[in-house]
Amino acid sequence: MSFSGDIKQELSKISNLTNKEILRAELIGYLLSSNINVIKNKISYATENEYNINRLNKLLNNLNINYDIRFQGKVYKITFKKQEFKNLEYVANGIEIKKDDSNIDVKKEEQFFKAIVRGTFLGSGSLNNPSNKYHLEILFSTKLNAEYISRVLREFYIESKILVRKRSFSIYIKEAEEISKFLALIGANKSVLNFEEIRVERDTRNNINRLVNCETANLNKTINASVNQINAIKYLKENKRFKELPENLKEIAEVRLKNPDASLVELGQMLKNPIGKSGVNHRLKKISEIAEGLKEEQNGD
Repeated sequence: MSFSGDIKQELSKISNLTNKEILRAELIGYLLSSNINVIKNKISYATENEYNINRLNKLLNNLNINYDIRFQGKVYKITFKKQEFKNLEYVANGIEIKKDDSNIDVKKEEQFFKAIVRGTFLGSGSLNNPSNKYHLEILFSTKLNAEYISRVLREFYIESKILVRKRSFSIYIKEAEEISKFLALIGANKSVLNFEEIRVERDTRNNINRLVNCETANLNKTINASVNQINAIKYLKENKRFKELPENLKEIAEVRLKNPDASLVELGQMLKNPIGKSGVNHRLKKISEIAEGLKEEQNGD
């Protein structure tokens, strides 16, 4: 089962079926989603997810709303007569929150708004496997519905963005912290724990990869520097100029030739009179400059 499927399975088992107002709010959430179709005096909801349909079935039963349910291919379809909702109105492309009833006061009706958000996620929400990427999205039939739910989330300090599609609108969340807060908001507590566990594993893996990449880059940098230094030393020897170098430069040059893989710190410890990393770097850099100067002289001739 997908991660979204696990969340919806958990939500479908929430046992808050006695409070009619909360059930009605969750049903409103379903109706705001993009999977709703209104034909004449009937509302239909279609989905391939059995937990979506099971939860909607429970809502309608406990609200004493008669319905018909059918299974066509892989799609469940539940149909019931239009209901009067003080918060909603029927529009050309579905059902929409009323503009004059879109005020949000989560302090007075916190559970009501949480139920609406839960209903929208059950109705047309999805969450990618967080092992791959963080992306939660809910589809809506109208822009007003998307804006409304986005405002509700903002009241709960959850930031989302609105995406305009060809035939629908959606809100989406890509930040792991915001997704975790969203799952907690809609009552998917077990899923929050699963999400956080995967998140920790993923972040740890990414940190390890970054460290490995950083170490690899540093190793490559060290190897390239060593190769350039050795080439400069060999160039001076081939052109009979090596013996003209000061003794301290000749000493570090010979140590470098014998130890091509050693770090600057290790090279410094191999000298008769050990020196630090900066001192080794200064001497090798001086050798490279002398070699470059010699090349320029020869090219000039």
